[in-house]
Amino acid sequence: MAKEKKISPQKAEEQKAYNEYVKEITPTHSLPKNMAKAFVAGGLICMVGQGILQYCSTLGFDKDTAGSWCSLLLILLSVVLTGFNLYPKFANFGGAGALVPITGFANSVAAPCIEFKKDECVIIRPSQRSPV
Repeated sequence: MAKEKKISPQKAEEQKAYNEYVKEITPTHSLPKNMAKAFVAGGLICMVGQGILQYCSTLGFDKDTAGSWCSLLLILLSVVLTGFNLYPKFANFGGAGALVPITGFANSVAAPCIEFKKDECVIIRPSQRSPV
């Protein structure tokens, strides 16, 4: 049998206040709302991709070439939007709907590069750079 520890009334009151504080500051999320936002974000990305495919087919590209151009342009658009700090805001809105497609991959590759470039000026002084 496990012995129960006696908790002082002051400690119990502190624990209760802490639990109420945690419950108060913990954000609540609505699953249906998040799913709808992910659906809209993913659908918007797919709609842009479909528009690129349709435009490429009107230019006379075959299906494979049009798909390649679509992927390339979606990645380029994602990197440019990441550079202007717009894609992270879109990803915060859309959640997995914005992070799962190829644009999310491009964002995850480009964001650290941009962050490193910002920090490089702070971390590496010009006198520390090696001649190229």
